[in-house]
Amino acid sequence: MSATNMDMRLYASRKLRNTVMMTLCVAAAGIGLMWLALILGTLLFEGVTGVELKVFTEMTPPPGDSGGLLNAIVGSLFMTVLGTLLGTPIGILAGTYMAEYGRNSKLTMFVRFINDILLSAPSIVIGLFVYTILVAPHIEFAIPMPGKLFGGAIEIELGGHFSGLAGAVALAIIVIPVVVRTTEDMLNLVPVHLREAASALGMPRSLVIRHVAYRAARAGIITGVLLAVARISGETAPLLFTALNNQFWSLELNHPLANLPVVIFQYAMSPYEEWQRLAWVGALLITTAVLLLSIIARTLGTQRSKNG
Repeated sequence: MSATNMDMRLYASRKLRNTVMMTLCVAAAGIGLMWLALILGTLLFEGVTGVELKVFTEMTPPPGDSGGLLNAIVGSLFMTVLGTLLGTPIGILAGTYMAEYGRNSKLTMFVRFINDILLSAPSIVIGLFVYTILVAPHIEFAIPMPGKLFGGAIEIELGGHFSGLAGAVALAIIVIPVVVRTTEDMLNLVPVHLREAASALGMPRSLVIRHVAYRAARAGIITGVLLAVARISGETAPLLFTALNNQFWSLELNHPLANLPVVIFQYAMSPYEEWQRLAWVGALLITTAVLLLSIIARTLGTQRSKNG
């Protein structure tokens, strides 16, 4: 057999294997896209048909009655914003230390390991942890105050029941590892010569980080925060153990707080048609919010790549 015939047979064999593998890859991608299209199509059909003005102006209804999702929407926004405000500074500061001060230290390696565990930990575990420390125990303490305006002290009662504060803490714990990872990665991408140039001008290290490193990594850090917000927007498991739900209007952090994920969970399993309709609308609202946040994050990431 000539060398040319052997080369042709080898080429044909490779081409056949390539065709088979490409076909399998395209088929797998097609199956995944098909299910995604079915899910989104069903969500749009069921959700859009249920959207009306009272969804945004009325409270969640009792069984067999009509109503809206106002208290659940506001409660979700409230806990999401509070959880982001609690978790973002901790994540940024931890990521800054890991990238700028202790890049090769043992503490950084340990924190990075723990952070990776938190990133992959099921959210229900985080909810159970917060339930154990903030919901189950009953804590009472008093803060002494001068004068008689507060009766000499302010009494504060925590725990012993579900609360919006516990829900916000659970969401903050989910936010922290996402922000830590993105902050560290974005600061590590800042060129070293920018820091050296700033240091050569006499800037102390803290100012170099604030005015040079943060400014160069700003888009990436903001993208990480937005991705963290998108992740916690639809979390149900931790809120079931912490904030639970509230059928009425309330913004008191020390009481159960209405939220969309738990409302969707409860209403979707109910036998009432009106509750099921509101569950579809709530799912559509969360999906739309996550989609918008993902688009903004992707846009900021693209702009950073172009500017870089």
